[in-house]
Amino acid sequence: MKTLLFTITIILTISCASYAQDITFHGFIQSNISSRITGKETPDPSEGGDFLSGGDKIRAEVTGGSGDSDFALKADLVHDSISGNDEVNIREGYIDYRSTNYDLRIGRQIITWGIGDLLFINDIYPKNYSALFSGQPMEYLKTGSDAIKIASYSDTISTELVIIPFFEPYTLPDPKRFFMYSPMTIINSEKPRNELENTETALRLYRQIQGFDTTIYVYRGFYKTPGMRPASLTEAVLFYPHLSVYGFSVQGNFANGVLGIEGGYYDSRDDRNGDDFTTPNSATKYILGYSRQFWTDFTAGVQYYGEYMHQYNNYESSLPAGMPKTDNLHQLITLRLTQMLKYNTLRLSLFSFYSPDDKDCFIIPEIRYNITDSLWTEAGFNFFGGKDTMTFFGQFDKNDNLFATLRYEF
Repeated sequence: MKTLLFTITIILTISCASYAQDITFHGFIQSNISSRITGKETPDPSEGGDFLSGGDKIRAEVTGGSGDSDFALKADLVHDSISGNDEVNIREGYIDYRSTNYDLRIGRQIITWGIGDLLFINDIYPKNYSALFSGQPMEYLKTGSDAIKIASYSDTISTELVIIPFFEPYTLPDPKRFFMYSPMTIINSEKPRNELENTETALRLYRQIQGFDTTIYVYRGFYKTPGMRPASLTEAVLFYPHLSVYGFSVQGNFANGVLGIEGGYYDSRDDRNGDDFTTPNSATKYILGYSRQFWTDFTAGVQYYGEYMHQYNNYESSLPAGMPKTDNLHQLITLRLTQMLKYNTLRLSLFSFYSPDDKDCFIIPEIRYNITDSLWTEAGFNFFGGKDTMTFFGQFDKNDNLFATLRYEF
């Protein structure tokens, strides 16, 4: 059915292109490489070694419209120099229709909700953490959803309804290329079947209140990161438990900067008692963020993130002996610094995560330079720190890497 929807989208796109009055064609050619600098090499015979990513992309973007409808198709032709594989990746391919009462978008699309900066509570859409940890351009953190989006606007309240028939999990680092904590051998991954009852739905209601953008979110679907169910003493199966999220966000000007608050309740529908250690417990998550321009072309932003686990006593009681334990309250502090120079052609930036309870960190210093209007390059460093190899960032401690990208846009 997924293939059928994609085929329909392509046919509709081509049909729209035939009647479109304004068709534009853009794209880019890009090379990217990321090399581990810790001296450690993963042992996998096919993709092991020093390199975490390396390859070339050619992007083709076709957009157009006629009357009340538009279309867009963005596709990457990707050559992976490490695996030697070539593939075509449809980043987005959708049809838009606008009426006086609503807007409709059907097809593969990248959707972003919430106010967090690299922290996500109500943005439950697919992401690629392998791309983030290997230094690929930040746009590749988000991946597309095959979805139907309906939006309506009014002075009282605006709404956005998203329907996703086909489940897509987060893309996590591959143990073939990354050193990471894995207590058991994964023998299978059980994704939700492509059935109507597994269709994900998400609703967003928003309006301005006292100058603040205020939004309420509701989601019903599945966790995008898997649980791990033991199949034997040494083997396990990945699965994706049912999830509902009820959240909110407010964001607006405050004290010469921008203040944002976001929260959400994660209802773990398969384990509301919290006594199944293979399934995440329900949790309350929140972000408090503030950013401000302190001088010309220099901006700083800080965020505090908390994740409070419910039914914690039941979770502790259910853990087998020797199994690593998650804290009742997990916290993160992030800092972003950005300085633009040379008429905004040179950007120096730093983004860092630090967890005071896990005592681990992830730091990304980066420099980007626009050589011409069409050609830019960026380079940076991914540093992972932490004494405990079982915490989220600490498990990647052996994967510190340098990365570089060169892109020509047309």
